[in-house]
Amino acid sequence: MSSFTGNDPIPESSAPGITLRERMRAVERRDWWLWSCAVLITLLLTLAVISFVLPNLHARWPAFNSAPVSDTVLGLVAMVLLFDIYTVYQHFQVQQVRKQLIAREELFRLITESAADMIAVVSVSGERLYNSPSYEKILGYLPNEIEGTAGLEQIHPDDREKVQKAAAEARRTGIGQSVEYRMRHKNGNWLVLESMASTIIDAQGLVEKLVIVNRDITNRKQLEEQFRQVQKMEAVGRLSGGVAHDFNNLLGVIIGYAEIVQEGLDTTQPIRSSVDEILRAGHRAASLTRQLLAFSRQQVLDPKVLDLNTVVKDMEKMLKRLIGEDVELRTDLSTESARVKADESQVEQVILNLAINARDAMPHGGKLVLTTSNFHMDENFVRRYPFPVNVGDYILLRVSDTGSGMDSRTKARIFEPFFTTKEKGKGTGLGLSMVYGIVKQSNGYIDVSSELEAGTTFDIYLPKVDQPVDTSTNTATSDSLGGSETILLVEDDPSLRALAVHMLESCGYNVLEASSGAAALEISRQQKVHIHLLLTDVVMPGMSGRVLAEQIVAQSPHLVVLYMSGYTGQTVGAHGVLAEGSYFLPKPFTRDALARKIREVLDSRMAASAN
Repeated sequence: MSSFTGNDPIPESSAPGITLRERMRAVERRDWWLWSCAVLITLLLTLAVISFVLPNLHARWPAFNSAPVSDTVLGLVAMVLLFDIYTVYQHFQVQQVRKQLIAREELFRLITESAADMIAVVSVSGERLYNSPSYEKILGYLPNEIEGTAGLEQIHPDDREKVQKAAAEARRTGIGQSVEYRMRHKNGNWLVLESMASTIIDAQGLVEKLVIVNRDITNRKQLEEQFRQVQKMEAVGRLSGGVAHDFNNLLGVIIGYAEIVQEGLDTTQPIRSSVDEILRAGHRAASLTRQLLAFSRQQVLDPKVLDLNTVVKDMEKMLKRLIGEDVELRTDLSTESARVKADESQVEQVILNLAINARDAMPHGGKLVLTTSNFHMDENFVRRYPFPVNVGDYILLRVSDTGSGMDSRTKARIFEPFFTTKEKGKGTGLGLSMVYGIVKQSNGYIDVSSELEAGTTFDIYLPKVDQPVDTSTNTATSDSLGGSETILLVEDDPSLRALAVHMLESCGYNVLEASSGAAALEISRQQKVHIHLLLTDVVMPGMSGRVLAEQIVAQSPHLVVLYMSGYTGQTVGAHGVLAEGSYFLPKPFTRDALARKIREVLDSRMAASAN
């Protein structure tokens, strides 16, 4: 913001401190002096000619006769010659100033035509006096379409009052104002402009004109909004992850003891149905917490190298049954390798959730297309994101439909947990938030493009890997889920610890319990009985489960570790993913799930030792 009087500085070749306007005024004064001298000399020459033509003047004024004619003529010629020299010099000065003006005008033209910003000069009444060529490049208006129009004509009606106040304040104070407002493009779209105004002051110190520099900040505003959305998603994710962690412990106790009560009741007893409802509600709540953990990227994944083409092919039959006969399912899979490292069950969950959303967006039928392709993200491509994105090779999974689509406001919120456009009771609002979390936790990226009545397309980028596909399978569990091995149980929640002890002992295991990592280390040192398995929570105060496992395994290399948790954050492995070869049991778990997992882990270790 500034003000100036319009006195342009002269080029470097001119005298310092003298402005072009001052020099022009000096030339004008000399020009007036030149014309005054010309008039005077013309009068003198006219009198001289008259004196020669009229002899009577010689008789009346004898002084004419005393002056030699030749001297008089020479004097007149000299006067004319001096006048001509002065005239040539003065015209040379005028020509110099004109050249400077032309150079200045050319420089101004180059600046305004090359400037990315729009430059306008308006009068204090708002009439447009000048518009730079950038107006045509940015707003699409030809010069004759915008010149002579009112300055507020293309401004959004809701922003006109703000612009008028800024202009009035500039006229009152002589200091330009900075303001943001929306301006209409020729195609009807609204662009966000950042305007910086400067005032031109006349000789009386009053504001004569306003010089306005407008910058198109539409893309910057969109990036800022995307960045705020990312920050909001991160904050909601941290909150939901923490809530899900605590809630999982409570659910584990509820489900576990409900199962114990259920086993002690005959199916004919009236209270049995109430216990069954408690268990069903507990399992539904556990499913919700898993979705929250997926969104917050705090669930534990078991990534393996898999072929995305194979995953899609294996799901085709199930997807066809899911979306119904009125929706056509098409797949266009890459002929090249589509290997990624991810949790196969979670990738299936992503495809499943997107297919369900697509089906709901096409109540009268349509087309659902799944495609895979190799994609390279270069420096130019990653600039579109307001957050850091790794350059490299990716596998692109595209899921597109021909459904109803969505507007920009809905699209900005689709990944928020509990946000849904479905009718009450037909959706939890966690499906897409779960997709977002799984993709992010798999080091991938997700984009969405959609327009009303034009369908929706989700682009999922997962890092490409060159390792061979992992074909390992879990060791078959024993027919009996019980055992007699010794298990060291470490859980900081007393209710959940007591429940786990009861479950393990009911399966025949010898259980040693500890409430912290330090207590578990002490038990391990003092215990004379061989400990076969360490069952530990991941997140505990003081010492994490992984640190505890590393220290105990260092003392007893043959001991096998089974982690359990409903929340990991960044504790286990990189980016919250378990280290290779680790075993994990998600909370909340049932007695059957606990018994099967422990038997699987122990049998796997026995098989490995035998080999």
